Amino acid sequence: MRALERKIEWGVCSGGGVPFLFSVPGICDGIAMGHSGMHYSLPSRELIADIIESIVQAHQLDGLVLLTNCDKITPGMIMAACRLDIPSIVVTAGPMHSGYYHGRRLSLVTDTFEAVGLCQAGKMSAEDAAELEMEACPGEGSCQGLYTANTMACLSEAMGLSLPGTATALAGTARKARIAQVAGERIVDLVRQNITSRQIVTRKSLENAIRMDLALGGSTNTTLHIPAIAHAAEVDITLADFDRLSRETPQLASMNPAGTNMMEDLEHAGGIQAMMKSLEPLVNKDCLTVSGQTVAELLQKTPIGDPTVIHPLDNPIRKEGGIVVLKGSLATEGAVVKSGAVSQEMLQFIGTARVFECEDDAMAYLFAGKVAPKDVLIVRNEGPKGGPGMRESLSLTAAVAGSGLGDKIAIITDGRFSGGTRNLSIGHVSPEAADCGAIALVKDGDQIEIDIPARKLELLVDDAELAARRAAWTPRPPKFTKGWLARYQRLVTSAANGAVLDASKA
Repeated sequence: MRALERKIEWGVCSGGGVPFLFSVPGICDGIAMGHSGMHYSLPSRELIADIIESIVQAHQLDGLVLLTNCDKITPGMIMAACRLDIPSIVVTAGPMHSGYYHGRRLSLVTDTFEAVGLCQAGKMSAEDAAELEMEACPGEGSCQGLYTANTMACLSEAMGLSLPGTATALAGTARKARIAQVAGERIVDLVRQNITSRQIVTRKSLENAIRMDLALGGSTNTTLHIPAIAHAAEVDITLADFDRLSRETPQLASMNPAGTNMMEDLEHAGGIQAMMKSLEPLVNKDCLTVSGQTVAELLQKTPIGDPTVIHPLDNPIRKEGGIVVLKGSLATEGAVVKSGAVSQEMLQFIGTARVFECEDDAMAYLFAGKVAPKDVLIVRNEGPKGGPGMRESLSLTAAVAGSGLGDKIAIITDGRFSGGTRNLSIGHVSPEAADCGAIALVKDGDQIEIDIPARKLELLVDDAELAARRAAWTPRPPKFTKGWLARYQRLVTSAANGAVLDASKA
């Protein structure tokens, strides 16, 4: 990213502007995972937006080039741009090349995290796992599959905030360096023309971004980030929009972790512009982009992509989008599942609840060999407020996949998942346990019904019993009573609203 900083600076100077560099904190989820640090990951999105707002307002900067590449940083930066409503361009630093070991390509998230479960199940040696660890990351860049970082990069380009080609241009390449320099030049033009963020980020452009997410089968974390961006832009986008658009938008690409294609394959197939070309009859083509052209003008010059990676509309991978919103007695405000990563036989499932008060307890239960087919692991008190911070669950889902139980059980949580999660993993259950949502009332042995085609998530307990449990429920004491997380816990709203902060609670 330091090299890209220089390219952007050169571009700003070439365009006639004066560059001013400042930074924001960037939490690495890989380092934060497995301990208390993961509580800070999603909340850092709000801090990033606040820091950018503070610096820009204090120094009265004219425009922003937002250099980013990771999960919470990209939406945090876009939120700031929308709040400030000044000319802004997003430059994502690019996906990593895939690793390679014994004749197969490797992805950091899928191969190394799932190796933990494979080792635990006796299906992989510790020596092979160590080799995967060494070979999965051959260089710089974001994780190679369509996890949250790369999904947000794709959505930034789809909503018009990145120059064409930005999302999939690989890290460390000359193409990425050229895009960065052109972005520096272009931001000066946007300032001169007074083309601001909210002229780009509109309801129509956010719908384009959601359609891209659904067509790619991207990360479920976008159901947090797109509503949060919309909130900053004062646009009304909710989970209901994801549900509506999911029914209309087919899945056109099969990307790792649910499929086999890596980001480098999407790049060589034509990237996001080729995806937009396949989606052309469905997208809003009158939206303006930071290139200065509308979506329609860009698509006029865009050739059809490689159909082995980017399917045409009349030959989709799935007839509906890769993300589905579920509702029912267990999630009256909604829950989210990456349906494109669920096997056909698991789309409808009834299982027995095994209840855990946090992810760590569920991990211990799994590693003790107690998980059985038809179990539904209920992991609660991991929501925005109860977590606090909605810790990302990748260790659990990866260990389940590696153990061979991925197509035999379900995981349901009021927390969230990594973009690398696959199988029947349902997150963002709202209301969360900390707000006495139904997930707080589930008991071991309860029956849970999941019906993805019907969009249903039901706790099969009669109303009288549920009312008695609710009357007996008492809230758990907060995990943090001082510092930033205590404030965050007090201010954060439901995952169904993007887990944004409510200033009226301050």
